[in-house]
Amino acid sequence: MKLTLGRLLLLLLVIGTAVAGILSLNPKPVLVDATPVERGHLEVTVDEDGKTRVRDRYIVSAPLNGKLRRIGLRVGNQVVMGETILAIIDPSDPALLDPRQRAMAEARVKAAGSAVEQTEAQVRERKANLELARLELDRIQKLHDSGGSTKRELDAANNHFRSETEQLASIEFGLKIARYELEQAQAALLHAEAGKPSPDTVRYDVVSPINGRVLKVLQESAAVVQPGTPLLELGDTTDLELEIDVLSTDAVKIQPGARVFIEHWGGSTPLEGYVHLVEPSGFTKISALGVEEQRVNVIARFEEPIERREALGDGFRIEARIVVWEADDVLKIPTSALFRDGEQWAVFVIENELAQQRHIKIGQRNRLEVEVQEGLSAGQLVIEHPADRIGPGTKVQPRKLPASVPIVE
Repeated sequence: MKLTLGRLLLLLLVIGTAVAGILSLNPKPVLVDATPVERGHLEVTVDEDGKTRVRDRYIVSAPLNGKLRRIGLRVGNQVVMGETILAIIDPSDPALLDPRQRAMAEARVKAAGSAVEQTEAQVRERKANLELARLELDRIQKLHDSGGSTKRELDAANNHFRSETEQLASIEFGLKIARYELEQAQAALLHAEAGKPSPDTVRYDVVSPINGRVLKVLQESAAVVQPGTPLLELGDTTDLELEIDVLSTDAVKIQPGARVFIEHWGGSTPLEGYVHLVEPSGFTKISALGVEEQRVNVIARFEEPIERREALGDGFRIEARIVVWEADDVLKIPTSALFRDGEQWAVFVIENELAQQRHIKIGQRNRLEVEVQEGLSAGQLVIEHPADRIGPGTKVQPRKLPASVPIVE
């Protein structure tokens, strides 16, 4: 009986050893996340925080000497050009004004008149430039339709036309302000030259030069004011632009006309815009980590109609993604599949259920995807987030294969 039991134990030991040997030669595959190499659209963006700001702001100043009555307007109040009374000034007695003050009033009239003439000349120049830009855009559009020009040339012509349109609108706004300031200066001179107070010179009403809202009340209380004393700041909150400060190393990649996506602004869907200007001068800013950074302001404009962003006001926070490079039909993989192997970039591909290391050459990249220039082909499976236990020859099994994707072994 003992002999039979011993033989049985020996047999079991031999079988167990054989099974262990077989299992060691055929280990259990490691479960991995795999994704196919594919072709598609890839865009590279500069992502930064920014804020909205009113495009054209105007500070209303006292046009003459006198006692300012308390200003009743509050921040956010709407104003109408030529109708809304912003402030009331009781002018000083003209008899108390010395020749120097009268001379200053005359000088302000002359300066305001010169500003109007200069701005009118700029408007004429901008209108001529806009017409040339329109003709050039029409020419490039016809060439593009017939295959005689590239999309880049058409985009450049579109951007130039849009820029000239915006500059003309800005200069025309400046002309309105210049004419308003001339009227203010002329009224102040009229009060200075009056021999004695009359019903027309008992009070002076400062009316709004623009349609918009009150952004700031700079002098709320009653006070004696001199010409040029700031009273209120006005602006049109429906005419907003974006101020986005970026690293100077990123600013050199950004071109006027580049697309901008505005996210996390408070609305349910992102907004679109474009780069209007990369400011030529930078500034130093201390980061949250206490590091000095050289940064540059990028000014962007909205593409969306006001109806989609009417809740936005002046100084609201936004997050912007500025497109600096994009292309279609790009061979790409997730950045999570990349790792360094010495001085080279590498990935693990799955071939015959085994992980194989491949060195690749990469191009453009963003936070999620990277362009593959050499080393892979469309349809191959690459391993995302490869663990330390995965090496060349490791048996692996994808957790979930993407549906309807041709797999290259």
